[in-house]
Amino acid sequence: MTSPLLEFYGIEKAFFGVKVLKGVSLAMGRQAALGLVGENGAGKSTLMNILSGNLAPDAGVIRFDGGAFSPKSPADATRHGIAFIHQELNLFPNLTIAENLFLTSFPRMRSMPFIDRNLTYSRTRHWLLEVGLSASPDRLVGSLSAGERQLVEIAKALSIDARLVIFDEPTTSLSAREIDHLFALIGRLRARGIGMIYISHVLAEVFRLCADIVVLRDGEVAASGPAESFSLEKLVSHMIGRAVTQAFPERTSAPSNAPLLEVRNLRQAGEISEISFTLHRGEVLGLAGLMGAGRSELARTLFGLDACSQGTVAIEGKELHRWRPRDLVGQGVAFLTEDRQAEGLCLDAAVSENLVLASLREHGRGLLRWIDVTSLGGAVARVRGTVSLDPKTRDSQPVRSLSGGNQQKVVLGKWLLQRPRVLLLDEPTRGIDVGAKFEIYRLIRELAENGAGILLIASELEELIGLCDRILVMRSGEIVDELARPEFDRTRIMRSALGVLEREDV
Repeated sequence: MTSPLLEFYGIEKAFFGVKVLKGVSLAMGRQAALGLVGENGAGKSTLMNILSGNLAPDAGVIRFDGGAFSPKSPADATRHGIAFIHQELNLFPNLTIAENLFLTSFPRMRSMPFIDRNLTYSRTRHWLLEVGLSASPDRLVGSLSAGERQLVEIAKALSIDARLVIFDEPTTSLSAREIDHLFALIGRLRARGIGMIYISHVLAEVFRLCADIVVLRDGEVAASGPAESFSLEKLVSHMIGRAVTQAFPERTSAPSNAPLLEVRNLRQAGEISEISFTLHRGEVLGLAGLMGAGRSELARTLFGLDACSQGTVAIEGKELHRWRPRDLVGQGVAFLTEDRQAEGLCLDAAVSENLVLASLREHGRGLLRWIDVTSLGGAVARVRGTVSLDPKTRDSQPVRSLSGGNQQKVVLGKWLLQRPRVLLLDEPTRGIDVGAKFEIYRLIRELAENGAGILLIASELEELIGLCDRILVMRSGEIVDELARPEFDRTRIMRSALGVLEREDV
């Protein structure tokens, strides 16, 4: 019988006194594809960071390729043939592809301490060809798309002769075409005998790629076995610890006809053109479209982050011709950015500090506007309950240490303290688990039923169809279709996004 490639025995790890891993034990075979799933905070990334040398376990033993394994650093794990492709890619955008591939191991000229650039470029071209990326070795990584950067990471893994590749949420920023390319490449890697651990909240991907699945819940193995032994419902129930009865909260009220946000002839050169729509009080208005359709650019322009060259915005009838984020916040508009870590949070600041970022002015007292600590503490306590932040999370804890789902709840909580009337939500559930998703769905539903208007940008059609009252479809910076709830149809939305309907009508 072939010995396992990787074994964990009793792995434990705690942060800030909170146990994240509680005696995790599991094994995977050689040339295997193992799906590792669980809610945010279940311990998946922590376990993989231990395997890749980024963290040291508090207790437990790892065996890799038949021998004891305790990497002291990522470089140590790399030398053993373990590559970790993180959700937030570990590439330097200001360096070239070749420099990123050989950052710590440039080929040297024979008997001389100088970099052999010809050999460096030759090897880079070889690995880029292996992953199907047609780019020059001297191209800056910052100029690549998210999918191309993903391929550079995989080329980097191949260049170290990896025997095990860990993929952590690899498709969160990829287009459908890029995902198909990635999956074909993963299939080729498996055919070459390279083992794979695949972490994803997109469970359809796990079923598609993996032969075996391990479910982590609250730092422990909740279930494991062959992929065919799990149904989707069974897998989700293992992840969240309860049976799943419905995917989206029920709607108990209808939107009114009162206009809340009115957008007229909005234009931003090269990005969006002649956008007009109305968001009503109590309405969830979806914005569908392919990557690059201009959805995020529209949200950023509406919030005043990017200047528009033409158009007006009105909030409850009050017309704005020129506006900045400060003006919009003052009018009760909130914007949840697509990139929570880079644009929505101060990662090294405490949870409580992030929660009050947008509302500090409201808690000032006196002429000098001294902060009322008691008032601030009460606001933080209230919003923690509203967004269902993990009770184990301390107010003083750095937000960087939270799971993706809890980070997103902090971003939402920050804006809810402002009691917004209009919320612009750009991919609010990207990269978070099914349990946290349902909590955010619940918040969206409650906000709408309390009269707020929500513009929801989402790449998952099921999310738009399950939550929205109307859906607008964007393509090439324009709104090309509009559907009311009785007309919701996946095929029509996709055909509109792709431009198929127009081509057939010609």
